[in-house]
Amino acid sequence: MTACPDVSVIVAVYNTMPYLTECLNSLVGQSIGLDRLEVIAVDDGSTDGSGAELDRFADLYPGAVTVLHQANSGGPAAPSNRALDKATGRFVYFVGSDDYLGEEALERLVAYADAHESDVVAGRMVGVNGRYVHQKLYAENAADISLYHSHLPFTLANTKLFRRDLVEKHHLRFPEDMPVGSDQPFTIEACVRARRISVLADYICYYAVKRGDASNITYRADHLARLRCTARIMDHVAGLVAPGPRRDAILARHFAWELSKLLLADFPALDLGTRRQLCDGLAVLLGTYYTDALRDGTGVKRRVRFGLAGCGAVETLSSTIADEAAHGAPPFLLEGDRAFAAYPGFRDPAVGLDDRYYEVLGETVAGRLAAGTRFESAGWEQSGADLRLTVRVRLGVTGDASSAVVALVQGAMPQSADGPGARRLKARDDRPPAPGDFAVEAAADGSGTLVSARVPVPAVSAGKGVRVYVDVAGAAYEIPVRTEGRPMPLARRWGESDPHRVAARPNSKGRLVVTTAPLVERRGGRGSRLWSLLGPKRKRSR
Repeated sequence: MTACPDVSVIVAVYNTMPYLTECLNSLVGQSIGLDRLEVIAVDDGSTDGSGAELDRFADLYPGAVTVLHQANSGGPAAPSNRALDKATGRFVYFVGSDDYLGEEALERLVAYADAHESDVVAGRMVGVNGRYVHQKLYAENAADISLYHSHLPFTLANTKLFRRDLVEKHHLRFPEDMPVGSDQPFTIEACVRARRISVLADYICYYAVKRGDASNITYRADHLARLRCTARIMDHVAGLVAPGPRRDAILARHFAWELSKLLLADFPALDLGTRRQLCDGLAVLLGTYYTDALRDGTGVKRRVRFGLAGCGAVETLSSTIADEAAHGAPPFLLEGDRAFAAYPGFRDPAVGLDDRYYEVLGETVAGRLAAGTRFESAGWEQSGADLRLTVRVRLGVTGDASSAVVALVQGAMPQSADGPGARRLKARDDRPPAPGDFAVEAAADGSGTLVSARVPVPAVSAGKGVRVYVDVAGAAYEIPVRTEGRPMPLARRWGESDPHRVAARPNSKGRLVVTTAPLVERRGGRGSRLWSLLGPKRKRSR
């Protein structure tokens, strides 16, 4: 090994067998070569044989693998700091002891940093065994990105390549009193102070493993510990970045991720004292850092929960979360070009929360509209040559739903609509004209709006989807109607001079479609006339 290796790999270890073996094998097998790297592993008081496994690798790779043993510190910060004090490489790279690297990861990262004079390089990272890793940062290679104008705030783990001169110049270390998230202050400050941050996206450098027992430290901390650690991170950001859009760009992640996770379906089951402490702590952070821009940029579901927490409405917040978990999101209340999510506490004087918290403010709500749309019934109505589909659909909206129409539309929904089950149109004029007759009425139980339609069926069609259109907060949405196993009307023969078979049925995605197919006359016994579907033309045998 040279006196100054290219990269020092730091591994904090506590009870990660058998994952540790794969981690270490991925390090000593790096294509960069053992003469250009050093592995510094710190055993933080392991009791499962991890310490012995580290010693085995140190014996196998003397000079390349250094192992330090210490009493358990309670988290990865202290062992990481101890390893940093020993590091000698031009760069440092942190690896979780239950994770592993792609074979060429270090060679590619160091080369990329040298080519672009980068102080920080984020290599592509993916999850294993269901571990979630935000992917938008890795859309493409980027030699120079900004912390404030990229997806980097949503990828703040320390699993990146850092120039050690930067680390030592600013004496960057990990806070040792944070049980979770201790890598974020380090990563954020390094990125704030870096001359250049780069992304290497065309090679999977890092594989983040979720253990089979979900015992990663991220999954073990309780609500109050996570709140305290997130507050520490946000305060650290505030000490580095002045108030304004750049600070908001970083803190948006903490509102959308760490703080939102404190208000999920498990919140109502917490004891009342814990719920009150959470709301009190959130109120402080909301009052300090939740700017109008951040509030208006938060989806209405999270915004309502933050608002209720911030004003101390603990029981209303609990019922809001429990009701949505049990019954889904409430319908939208439409008032002209404005829409509100009618969660508990809406316009309740006892709560006193401003309408702005409940208002749909530019976010796409296609998924919620699709979830709130229910197929009620369908049938046929025929008068001479005129055939209509009578359909009844319940929409998850209340108030002024006069914009709602039903239409038969040729062609499949765009692939982008398959996730939420609906889509926002680029312009209101993109919706088809409203054929047929419509009746729009409020559901008796207040759960939505019933749309009854008599839609003309075209004479010939390979298949037309039944779609509902409605305007919400100034935007038009297209929603396919899912049949959800409900009875369909019987297919029928239609037309005299050009007879067809017409049917309403679910397609492969469970969406209601109307199909027609031509019928051909054939003679039965004693001159009777029978009709059958026209099949493909058959070649005559010779």
